[in-house]
This record gives sequence, C-alpha cells and structure tokens, in this order.
Amino acid sequence: MVDSNSAGTTSARFASTGHGHYYLVVAVFCGMLLISNIAAVKLIAIGPVITDGGALLFPLTYILGDVLSEVYGWKAARRAIYLGFALSATAALTFWLVQAAPPAEGWPNQASFEAILGFVPRIVAASLAGFLAGQLLNAYVLVKIKARTDERHLWVRLLGSTAVGELADTVVFCTIAFYGVITGGEFLNYVITGYIYKCLVEVLLLPVTYRVIAAVKSAEPSYPIPNPVSARVAAADGP
Repeated sequence: MVDSNSAGTTSARFASTGHGHYYLVVAVFCGMLLISNIAAVKLIAIGPVITDGGALLFPLTYILGDVLSEVYGWKAARRAIYLGFALSATAALTFWLVQAAPPAEGWPNQASFEAILGFVPRIVAASLAGFLAGQLLNAYVLVKIKARTDERHLWVRLLGSTAVGELADTVVFCTIAFYGVITGGEFLNYVITGYIYKCLVEVLLLPVTYRVIAAVKSAEPSYPIPNPVSARVAAADGP
C-alpha cells in the first residue's frame, strides 16, 4: 500500500492521522520536550560523568518520535516536530517576558527566577536547533529504512535512526548551550557522555519501544494489516 506519508516510499505501511491516537501521541511528545527543556538548565555530575537534567526525560521523546515515524510516517512525524519547535519557542519567549517584567513589591525571588529560568532562552535555542536536526534526521532515516524493510527488522530502523539523530542532536545542543561554559576536555566528555547515554537508554528501552509501537499499530484502525507472510516474518524478527 502506498501512503502519502511515506516520503517517496512504495512499500512502507502507515496509519492515517485523521482519527485514532495520533494527536494523543503528539501531545505527550510535546509535553516531554517542554519538561526536558526546563530540566536541562541544571548540570548533573555523577562521579566523572557530567550531563544535564534534560537527559533524564529527553530520550523518551526519541521513543515517541520513533512511534510517530513508524506508525504515521514522515509527514505526520515532521508535523509533530514542527509543533514541538513552536511550543518550545513560545515557552522561551514567555519566560523571557516574565523575567523582564518588573516584580511585584515585596516579592523577593526575582534573582532566583533569573538564576534558573533566566538561562532557559539559551538552552531552548540549543534545544530547538538540536531538536530539529536530530528529530528530523531520526524520522527521515527510520522511514527510509522502512521503505526497504517494510514490517521486518524494526530494531534496525530504531537503532539506525537513533545513531544518526542522537549524534546530530547532541553535538548541536551541547555546542550551542554550553560551549564556553564548559571548555576543553570537560566539554568533549560532556558531548560524548551525552551521546552514549542517550543511545544506551534507547537500546535498553528497545523492548518497551517495540511494545508501544505494536500497541499503537493495533489501536489504529487505519493501520494497514500486513499480509500473512509479512506478519510471520515480523513476528519472528522480535526485539
């Protein structure tokens, strides 16, 4: 079945976005992105490992990005990515306007607000750039691989797209957000650690991603049912 979401593919199957659970997945996807952007203002050191607070949740946005790309296709995933971009930009603008507004008399927390959320515009700028580069590449690579594999070898699509998308996201984000704040070997350690951590999280959560994708596919009435041969091959493929 040919689908307009397939970005030029001829064999990949995708669900319609006109009904079903597409917008629920998009809402959770955007919510996780916004929370991650705010959490990322804090650097965390665990022994020699340095990362930011956004690393706790941000890998889950890639899992949902995989769900969007795998189930709904390139155009639908791209639409969700652009929406996340717009909401993140709106959050950054809102925090900046609130910071710039004069505090009420007797409210003593202006300095604290600036110390935490005052750094958000740079973080969000970094996140937006990394998010666009990483998520668009992640979705594009996944859909392109699916064009060749159809329902088979889901793990190849998930890991291949993750390796490309997370590399772009991590390098762009770390460079814009913390270059100059973290320097030298510490900065390199931050970039490499962040990339490895995010990829490892996705690898460890691969069984969960498999089940979420399977559940969403089953819940979508418009998702094309594979023929019996493809179904048997996909089932045998496993996570």
